[in-house]
Amino acid sequence: MRESAPILSALRARLAKHAPDRAVSRADGTSGILALGHAPFDDYLDGGLRRGQLHEIFAGEGEDGGAAAGFAAMLGILAQGTGKGGAKPLLWLRSEEAQRRGGRFHGAGFAELGGDPATLILVTVPDTLALLRGAADALRCGGLGAVVAECWGNPHLLNLMASRRLTLAAEYSRVTALMLRPGGTPAPSTADTRWSVCAAPSRPLEANAPGAPAFDLTLLRRRAGPAGKSWRLEWSRDRRTFRDAGRDTASEQTLSGAPLSVPVGGQAEDLRAISLSA
Repeated sequence: MRESAPILSALRARLAKHAPDRAVSRADGTSGILALGHAPFDDYLDGGLRRGQLHEIFAGEGEDGGAAAGFAAMLGILAQGTGKGGAKPLLWLRSEEAQRRGGRFHGAGFAELGGDPATLILVTVPDTLALLRGAADALRCGGLGAVVAECWGNPHLLNLMASRRLTLAAEYSRVTALMLRPGGTPAPSTADTRWSVCAAPSRPLEANAPGAPAFDLTLLRRRAGPAGKSWRLEWSRDRRTFRDAGRDTASEQTLSGAPLSVPVGGQAEDLRAISLSA
């Protein structure tokens, strides 16, 4: 943890700038439900995802890590909101292993999804312990829109007790917690919902141009209701909402994807410098 201490210290200093007192954060008028915009989906979830809770996101197959990251980014963009003060910051924490296996974060890809890179705080930490500590600290900051914690595989520290700490912190501040688990398998946790995400064929635009990112989503677990249902949705960048993607066989040739990451060493914007700057 000696290597992670300066990173966590800098992160706490950065978060202090976005930390209103608890009374203000609970009286900001933000709805307790994060609606995704697709009526059947939201109706099944009694209005949408619950804010101030932990939600887990898994890749359906080994090659669906990019789709899972894209889905997490879209939920984060929705959670940022568009209130009087503008979009709240989105904090994305990644372990070094997640970056090594999944590639560096692509700022242009985040912008292509409708996000504003200026509102993104991206921090890479050396190990799972630092990731969980940083996420727990961040989730107590009511000035954030959401916190994404991305780790790879099934680290033993990510157990039921760790998920409980994250849930309690999220409930305290009402900040939405998204645990992104590419390469991982589900295990007991206090997550409010658990999702499996697979890339789906996009519907081509005119002149066979690539269509909007599409996903096959399966609700694996829901703490307060039924689960097991699947949807095929696509993301509207301009409206910042999900909509029905349909199952047009003519589009089966092109798999959609959210261009959030590129292999380490590739030409992409690394936003770690933004995360710890003024």
